[in-house]
Amino acid sequence: MQYKHSFIPSVLIAAALMLTTSLSLAVENAAEDSSGAKAASVVKTTGVKAKKPAVPAKAAKVAPKNLVDINSASKEALMKLPGIDATAADKIIAGRPYLSKAHLVTQNVLARSVYENLKTKVVAKQNKATAKKLEELQKLAEKKH
Repeated sequence: MQYKHSFIPSVLIAAALMLTTSLSLAVENAAEDSSGAKAASVVKTTGVKAKKPAVPAKAAKVAPKNLVDINSASKEALMKLPGIDATAADKIIAGRPYLSKAHLVTQNVLARSVYENLKTKVVAKQNKATAKKLEELQKLAEKKH
């Protein structure tokens, strides 16, 4: 019986993390969609994003150069991004690590308008720090249950 009780919180935590990740990705995808308000309203009302056309394998592998990693960039590198001043750079650094670049908006680090101007210039690379943050979130969720 004890196994069943310890299994339930783990499943709930995993489900919550998957939902959180999918919501942040939905926010990012809605922001990137060129069809505008209609796609954003679909995400808000149904929680489901319409599928985009498949990207060819070669195009998916080609990554833009000179992306700034918001999890490791210096204050000076962040300040070179459009709309980022010293205060915004400090907020980005203080909120590290980020699991997704969309977390800059979902965690109220940057305004959506600023994020829209720099989203193609940044990336949130995953490393040991982000894995540790994910573990901490899981432990906090377990304690609440």
